[in-house]
Amino acid sequence: MMAASSEALLLSLVLALLALVNSEDPYWFHTWNVNYATLSPLGVPQQVITINGEFPGPRINCTSNNNIVVNIFNNLDEPLLFTWNAIQQRKNSWHEGLPGTTCPIAPGTNFTYRFQVKDQIGSYFYYPSTALHRAAGGFGPITVHSRELIPVPFDWPEEEYVVLVGDWYTKGHATLRKLLDKGRSLGRPAGVLINGKQGKHDGTDDPMFVMKPGKVYRYRFCNVGMKNSINVRFQGHTMKLVEVEGSHTVQNVYDSLDVHLGQCYSVLVTANQPPKDYYLIASTRFTKTVLTATALVRYSGSNTPASEMLPEAPVGWAWSLNQFRSLRWNLTASAARPNPQGSYHYGKINITRTIKIVNSAGTVDGKLRYAINGISHIEPETPLKLAEYFGIADKVFKYDLMSDNPPDDIGNKMIIAPNVVNQTFRDFIEIIFENHEKNVQSWHLAGYSFFAVAIEPGRWSPDKRLNYNLMDAVSRNTIHVYPGCWAAIMLTMDNAGMWNLRSMLAERTYLGQQMYFSVLSPAKSLRDEYNIWDHQLLCGLVKDMPVPHPYAGA
Repeated sequence: MMAASSEALLLSLVLALLALVNSEDPYWFHTWNVNYATLSPLGVPQQVITINGEFPGPRINCTSNNNIVVNIFNNLDEPLLFTWNAIQQRKNSWHEGLPGTTCPIAPGTNFTYRFQVKDQIGSYFYYPSTALHRAAGGFGPITVHSRELIPVPFDWPEEEYVVLVGDWYTKGHATLRKLLDKGRSLGRPAGVLINGKQGKHDGTDDPMFVMKPGKVYRYRFCNVGMKNSINVRFQGHTMKLVEVEGSHTVQNVYDSLDVHLGQCYSVLVTANQPPKDYYLIASTRFTKTVLTATALVRYSGSNTPASEMLPEAPVGWAWSLNQFRSLRWNLTASAARPNPQGSYHYGKINITRTIKIVNSAGTVDGKLRYAINGISHIEPETPLKLAEYFGIADKVFKYDLMSDNPPDDIGNKMIIAPNVVNQTFRDFIEIIFENHEKNVQSWHLAGYSFFAVAIEPGRWSPDKRLNYNLMDAVSRNTIHVYPGCWAAIMLTMDNAGMWNLRSMLAERTYLGQQMYFSVLSPAKSLRDEYNIWDHQLLCGLVKDMPVPHPYAGA
């Protein structure tokens, strides 16, 4: 009898372990209705894109390795796509949500995105990637928490707040798009928003954030704007930096932070000042006219108004460069996995390829265009990823029009064409960004995180590698480049798919300052890349083509 009971218990344990091994990570399901609404973010009625009636859109709040399913109903009058900025989409560029990877959702129809936040933590955001829809809103936050068994290098805060900051135009997205199509620039934005509001700064605003005296709060800042870097700061409070774009950092303390386009920072703020109201300030950087927004931060139970005197932002980019140099990866903290972030010794890996990128502005047929190494990207009707997968790439684009080094006549000649570069799977590469122009550039690479090893004045040359941070550079997905400066990043191209490198300045992206890396696994195995989804939208030349034979198992 005892033996039978022991065998039954053993069998139960084995079955439980098998179930645990075979179980999937949790799923989170979202249904979004995307509509136009008339709102007045800057006091002027205008057309704004809302999601389920919200502007900004709803928060996707999840945990590392969770599976996210978002069913989007497009109630606009134009095709629509959303991209999940900085979600790496491991093996899954199918649902990256860019015109080069995914067919748009037609008006009056719906489409379901499926992706996993695989081995990621941190602060991110989503936004519409079609036309110039991001100028009308449609953006919202994505927050990815560590799993319970993975320690984080700070105590759990009393509460956390998402703060989406960015410049804003009062002209509608259709009007702005017409300007670009006519070869004109968008011009200066009309103001700055904090979570969709400008703030009156007259004592009549309702509090956007509430803090209890003595408690610690996490604020997740993301710059979701169109054109400008934004400086954020609090009245009377310092900020302890704890995370940059998915990486825990050395916990330096700052009075203010520059958040460049597309970037996200997490800080801890301690409510250790006299109980009253305070302002959170967001203002443009490197602009002749400084645009400012405020949000009221109230200590619970306070009835004392905030001071009208606002702390000023730093001036010039030297201060901002020093901020970048102060950012350090926390080598002892765990990332999404239990191993320390510093266990990956990127500085000891041989570089197999160096790509030097120079951005440029010019005119083609009298119209403004932007380019990378002389190639100004355009989006074909057939997404690049689908053309490649269906074996008709030669009918849609040419590989490697762009060289690894800028041409000598980069300021005089510009080619308008899809810009797709072949990249060997799993190579460790170096990308150099040189900015010969007068405004700050901000670059984002989809599908990856990279090590931002340097930003320096002047022009890059191989001997500049001596200045690289090869020990504790922050692993992130966005890098900025000041005027007359260069920046260097390093990464392993180990995520098979079609991945976009783009300017985060909306005007520049729309007018060609972007490109794609085609990273193909020679094994064509499910170990390296997922098969095309059964519900994947097909369009352009592949619309009625039979789906190719699926990849083999791992």
